[in-house]
Amino acid sequence: MNARPAAFFAILASLVSLSSAQTKPLPFENEIIAFEKADAANPPEKGGIVFTGSSSIRIWKSLKTDFPGLNVINRGFGGSQVSDSVRYASRTVIPYAPRLVVFYAGTNDIASGKSAEKVFSDYKAFVLEVHAALPNTRIAYISNSPVPSRWKKWDVMKRANSLIKDYSRDEPGLQYIDIVPLMLDANGQPRPELFQADMLHMNPKGYVIWAAAVRPYLTSN
Repeated sequence: MNARPAAFFAILASLVSLSSAQTKPLPFENEIIAFEKADAANPPEKGGIVFTGSSSIRIWKSLKTDFPGLNVINRGFGGSQVSDSVRYASRTVIPYAPRLVVFYAGTNDIASGKSAEKVFSDYKAFVLEVHAALPNTRIAYISNSPVPSRWKKWDVMKRANSLIKDYSRDEPGLQYIDIVPLMLDANGQPRPELFQADMLHMNPKGYVIWAAAVRPYLTSN
């Protein structure tokens, strides 16, 4: 094969590779599309409460029964990081015009190597994204939870919690839900009885604790 055909096929291969990369869906795109299809079939009432974030929100199966009489919408997508919630806020939060967003994410970020400061920066970006469209919507952040399987990263998670707690105290429309003391035993260690066998995701006992901690924020102004 001479040089010209070889160069042609190299360019063609490059274009095919570029096209494939451009058409590859973004992370979690399929989950977001599933939300949109569900909404098209059964549009949720606006002005409710959106729960969003990572897998601890996604697998909160008792959400509606934990908060009876309230319009709660679960828009968590498992494995996500705070930056993913920023990317998809226009599709997972803003369309519902909620009066309150309950947000939990950050532990996946830190487990992947991100710093507490990066988690905090991304959370501020999430707040700005939501409040740019919905300035009167409250946002309540559930603190990073002490998870047995990620206990080695707890110092970083505590630092992220501290940054977000201070930010939430100083900024209007923000709240911080501290579930940490409820998830630790008398020796300051994570309570394994609250978790599934993977020691990462909570079992129903864990969600009983979360529901009790979150409930007062759902009706407060």
